[in-house]
Amino acid sequence: MPLRLRARATSVFALGVLAASLAQAQGSYKLGEINSYKAQPAFLEPYKKGMELAVEQVNATGGVNGKKLVLLTRDDNGTPGDAVRAAEELIAREKIDVLMGSFLSHVGLALTDYAQQKKRFFLAAEPLTDKIVWEQGNRYTFRLRPSTYMQVAMLVPEAVRLNRKRWAIVYPNYEYGQSAVATFKKLLAEAQPGVEFVAEQATPLGKVDAGSVVQALQDARPDAIFNVLFAADLARFVREGNTRGLFEGRAVVSLLSGEPEYLDTLKTETPDGWIVTGYPWYAIKTPEHQAFLDAYQKRFKDYPRAGSVVGYNAVLSVAAGLKKAGSADTEKLIAAFRGLEVATPFGPITYRVQDHQSTMGAYVGRTAQQQGKGVMVDFSYMDGGKFQPSDAEVARLRPAGK
Repeated sequence: MPLRLRARATSVFALGVLAASLAQAQGSYKLGEINSYKAQPAFLEPYKKGMELAVEQVNATGGVNGKKLVLLTRDDNGTPGDAVRAAEELIAREKIDVLMGSFLSHVGLALTDYAQQKKRFFLAAEPLTDKIVWEQGNRYTFRLRPSTYMQVAMLVPEAVRLNRKRWAIVYPNYEYGQSAVATFKKLLAEAQPGVEFVAEQATPLGKVDAGSVVQALQDARPDAIFNVLFAADLARFVREGNTRGLFEGRAVVSLLSGEPEYLDTLKTETPDGWIVTGYPWYAIKTPEHQAFLDAYQKRFKDYPRAGSVVGYNAVLSVAAGLKKAGSADTEKLIAAFRGLEVATPFGPITYRVQDHQSTMGAYVGRTAQQQGKGVMVDFSYMDGGKFQPSDAEVARLRPAGK
């Protein structure tokens, strides 16, 4: 080989070795994410897209602490046992740096307990039960999404303004539904003495017998209904309620029903005037949200859902925590997340020191139909930091030293 070509080849080889060594030195942070992708696709497919967008954006700006983020996802099949097994696999085989995720509340509680047993940091992105940050809270677990208490507390002032005395309740009979109903009863009774709860329908998750539920609610002759059903259960309940006239002349307050994941499936069956929490992506006019909306639509050629924002904010939170901690060390991450501030499409949020709950909020408004689609109208953003019990009440609920 001519001397010039030999020197050039040696130079190229040396550059390749240098690039490889730099890449190895740079490394990555592995985010191990566990969720009910098969069981709850309406929410979790957009959620995964939100995570992917955030990972791409963080990595495009140099990553965190000079390292790229790598997202590894596992399906928990909607069961606590599978979730724990997935966590063990991610930690033992994949050597993940951060554990995150979960959607269903009972699954989230199982991972919360696992994090405490294994002394591993865990960001619960979506499960709404209050127990994750209160009764069963621990120093290793933080939670992003506004809890059942927070979202119910956002709805109760609207329920009080209805001035209805006789309330019926329908909910999925597992941790999330039970927690939401207990909070609604407590807060409404405190704000409106003399209110009555005349009927209560607890349905198996994903298996609502809509006909019998609607008939039972009609028989109770309530003035208003508090609904906690979601996903396919919500669609069945609405369809049967519309058919039988359950909602005629009755006010309905409904948790999560303003989220596009669920309104999109209702379409022309969307009831008019329900008071709901949700995500009116098409009408939020803030710079932070517009930047997110533009990026999401450009990347996926689709509009975001509530899950998209939760997934996006979860990765942004982890990135901010890793940057502040300077590493993925569990104790340093815990210290970093206590009081951590994160810029999100909904504005800045903070992870509270007293219970590890973020102050991410939600939108409260009314349902309506526009051009054959369900939408939210007359909505306002509710800052999650303003819908919390007192610090004394949190201290009473949360285990000492956690």
